[in-house]
Amino acid sequence: MQTVDSLRPVLQPYGVEPHFVEDTGNVCRVYSNKGTLAVKHIPAQTGVDFVRNVQTLFQRGYNRIVPIFPTMDGRYAVWHEGELFYVMPWMSNQDKEGRFEKHQKLFRELARLHTISSQDVKINKEDRESHYEQLTSRWDKEQEFLDEYVEVCEKTEYMSPFQYHFCMFYKDVSQALKFSRKMLDEWYESTKDLEKVRTVIIHGKLSTEHFLFDDRGLGYFHNFENSKVSSPFHDLLPFLSRTLKTYPKYYDECVEWLETYFQHFTVRKEERLLFMCYLAYPSSMIAITEKYFHTTKANRNELKSLKKLQRHYWLLKNTEYVVMRLDEIERKKKEAEEAEA
Repeated sequence: MQTVDSLRPVLQPYGVEPHFVEDTGNVCRVYSNKGTLAVKHIPAQTGVDFVRNVQTLFQRGYNRIVPIFPTMDGRYAVWHEGELFYVMPWMSNQDKEGRFEKHQKLFRELARLHTISSQDVKINKEDRESHYEQLTSRWDKEQEFLDEYVEVCEKTEYMSPFQYHFCMFYKDVSQALKFSRKMLDEWYESTKDLEKVRTVIIHGKLSTEHFLFDDRGLGYFHNFENSKVSSPFHDLLPFLSRTLKTYPKYYDECVEWLETYFQHFTVRKEERLLFMCYLAYPSSMIAITEKYFHTTKANRNELKSLKKLQRHYWLLKNTEYVVMRLDEIERKKKEAEEAEA
């Protein structure tokens, strides 16, 4: 627990005198002679990339990050007792809009962040080819495993509940894997002669909890400790996986959030293909089935395994709806462009 006395050495380089501290975990709310501040501490090993990425965004004119105050000698963090501490203004986060509008603002700002930080970097053609071959080889083996295991289950005289449900879900899992493979093949064909790939600074832990609002209703990102230079979809895919992991539902709002992002961040053809490929890929269904298959009967928890399979099947179906809607929207755009031409 952080106290006034423990934070005094941290805040001294800022010229701040703490009066009262509310410790809420990683972030402390500090009442001081310079107003109400937020003080956060992070592991030292994550601090280097974090500071560099935030500075890069500030230098490029992106100002929708909760400001990080520098010390009086210009440092953005203070080392103390094995951790890095940094100081920000305390934000009230009094957003008066609903969940949908909050997500719309989040994705619009994410698109701006990616646009401002984007840059093309050279890529070795051999590295791309090697990645493609490794991925296709693994996916072919997974498809082969699914095909063989469903035959084993169907030949079993008394199937377990897990096996019975796997047989019912097999067609959907197999179709998702084949769709992902199709997108991957198209991506490779469209990129095998390209010498560059686009990277951006990603937030690394995208969530509405890390998107705060000020008194004017403007949204600001915070918690950039996991930020890094990577593909823009490394922000989107984990967010979608968490959002869609629920009961079966037509997630039209999720489609609209993504379309908002695509409107403000111009996605190239090869990037969209790769995004659709990874979004549709049924990784969790395959992983759960392989784990069940390789676990001996004595060590299996049938009920627990079946519940996991059911939950991830719902994720698969929710994702399938989003993928099909995005594919339909893109197809209609192409038809409209062709008709106009």
